[in-house]
Amino acid sequence: MHSYKTLLIQLVVVTLLVSLAIVALQWLAPGPWIHRQIWAITFFFAILTAITGMFSIHLLKNDKLNSVSIILGSTVFRLIVSLLFVFVLLWGEDENLLWFVVNFFIIYLLYLLFDIYSLITNLRLHLK
Repeated sequence: MHSYKTLLIQLVVVTLLVSLAIVALQWLAPGPWIHRQIWAITFFFAILTAITGMFSIHLLKNDKLNSVSIILGSTVFRLIVSLLFVFVLLWGEDENLLWFVVNFFIIYLLYLLFDIYSLITNLRLHLK
């Protein structure tokens, strides 16, 4: 089963790759494509993925029979906290809303893919 250390190392690598992609995009295509809150979004998803990943690993170690419920609960928690984050960031701010939504969902999907990948490898190890 994945350890906390493995998850955090993989998460740091993914966050660095996402950050490099953001910097490269800002350098290659300056303009309104990147919202000014992109670093807050990236940091938020890195922290949220670390919290939900470690919590899921802890629960999967303690209760192997409810793995589907644990993963589904983690995904629902991620969605609710993400919606609250969007609400807080957009409270009273109407500037560049389209690019905020586009950037938010791209980062959301990248970290969701990482979460799915880590859960699949975690479950594969769990079945052995």
